[in-house]
Amino acid sequence: MAGSKDLSVLRHSAAHVLAQAVCELFPSTLLTIGPATTEGFFYDCLPVGGNFKEDDLPLIEARMHEISKRNLPMLHEQISKERARELYKDNPFKLELIDQIPGDTVGLATQGDFYDLCRGGHVASTGDVKHFKLLAISGSYWRADRNNQPLQRISGTAFYSAEDFAAYEQAREDALRYDHRKLGKQLDLFSFHDEGVGFPFFHPKGKLILNLMTNYIRRLLEERNYLEIATPALLNESLWKQSGHYAHYKKNMFFSTMEDATYALKPMNCPGSIIIYRDRPRSYRELPLRLAEFGQVHRFELSGVLHGLFRVREFTQDDGHIYCTPEQIEAEVTSTIGMVYTVLAKFGFNDIEVRVATRPDNAMGSDELWDTATQALKNGLTSSNVSFSICEGEGAFYGPKIEFHIKDSMGRTWQCGTIQVDFFMPENFDLTYVAPTGDRKRPVMVHRAIFGSFERFLGILLEHYKGLLPFWLCPVQATVLTITDEQREYAQQLVQTLTGHGIRTEMDHTSDPLAGKIKTAQIAKTPWMLVVGKKEMANNTITLRQLDGKQEFGLTLDALVERAKELTK
Repeated sequence: MAGSKDLSVLRHSAAHVLAQAVCELFPSTLLTIGPATTEGFFYDCLPVGGNFKEDDLPLIEARMHEISKRNLPMLHEQISKERARELYKDNPFKLELIDQIPGDTVGLATQGDFYDLCRGGHVASTGDVKHFKLLAISGSYWRADRNNQPLQRISGTAFYSAEDFAAYEQAREDALRYDHRKLGKQLDLFSFHDEGVGFPFFHPKGKLILNLMTNYIRRLLEERNYLEIATPALLNESLWKQSGHYAHYKKNMFFSTMEDATYALKPMNCPGSIIIYRDRPRSYRELPLRLAEFGQVHRFELSGVLHGLFRVREFTQDDGHIYCTPEQIEAEVTSTIGMVYTVLAKFGFNDIEVRVATRPDNAMGSDELWDTATQALKNGLTSSNVSFSICEGEGAFYGPKIEFHIKDSMGRTWQCGTIQVDFFMPENFDLTYVAPTGDRKRPVMVHRAIFGSFERFLGILLEHYKGLLPFWLCPVQATVLTITDEQREYAQQLVQTLTGHGIRTEMDHTSDPLAGKIKTAQIAKTPWMLVVGKKEMANNTITLRQLDGKQEFGLTLDALVERAKELTK
């Protein structure tokens, strides 16, 4: 069994079992591709005679179990392209794939009467594919290009053992229970509407959290001598052609025509930063020049892949662009690595995996420059005592990058921060600085983002903390609950005093009994419930009730303020 303990092998095999089940149940379906993924597997299909429905998933999954019980050997052979074209004469997708495969032969996988184009790498038989689940039906496009044929994607996951599958099911149940979209509605943070598909609407509490995140990052930037800028959202398409984004990113951009000129909503912030850099001559004395921008960007994402705050069409990046000399690269990378770890620790992420993504196939520039840039990233990580792995071919088209992958409380990994060394944008835009010798030299750009996307990072935070955000990040930190109306004036004084000390405090003005007020505060996940009754009012004290039900009686206002200050450091 090739790679029997490699999940990608099992999941690739599961995709073949899925394809066989679909063909047996819906014989007119045209298959396209079905790879393994990090989370599981999928198969993109073109159903003929009507789309698949969610109700079809249990039927397909049941047939997959039946195919598994048949214990069909999963075989692989090389066949001539002529024979392959005959097998797939009625499937234009497979014919296109056959034409693009180099050589005179192609791989063919078989299991019983079913066959599929394949490079190989399967478990021994369909009987090894036992622990799996189909998860969703969604829209897709051939070759992931919205100009191509629309398809339907059936997604699933698979595991080798029943124990691993049960753990996955529990994690999935937790993920559904603490889905950030549900929490966003429950906590009144944000919403989505048909009037702006893929564009989040932030409510006052959600916007407050974003502001707290921004203010925290802004303080760190000031300490590190960054200068904050703002650049336009709409820029002429000539800029995007010069930057290379037009050639590499056009299908994900929004365009608009005005006065016979075409503009694009920026999908990235770097070209705007470059315009500011080149607005006047620069001296080596200014370098490194660190420009920061909380820039709102727009990217056209297919409706089928939109997912709450995790995949949107508009989001804000905490971008930084550092212009430096080649000799300064490593120091800037090292400093930025330290900043990334500082920020992630502040937000409760300490389990971090670091990867270096190297030159992709569509890269700009020479191998020599790529090697220099990649080595600078590796040196920065090594000098920071950070271990890392290499992701071959996964860098941006203009430079290699460091990726920071954080693990959340449910064991899931998210790629957030990045650091990229870029020799090519300065070349494309003819950026220079005056060296000590008086000569004009080319600066290097270091791109960096820590949150990546504020919106996505907020979604990750909500699920990581299951809605119970750290005290300093809660939009409402304390709610004052009165037992009777007699304590209302005392409660209002508490609200004013605590608010004056910077503690975000509200008062429950309803006439609900205390139990009802506590339930409301618990649903809102307010960390502190400050209960005041006759005794508290008489003694000028407060009863502190926390979300876990623990209570502390007879607290003074000063003691409460000091505790809040400790929690917000």
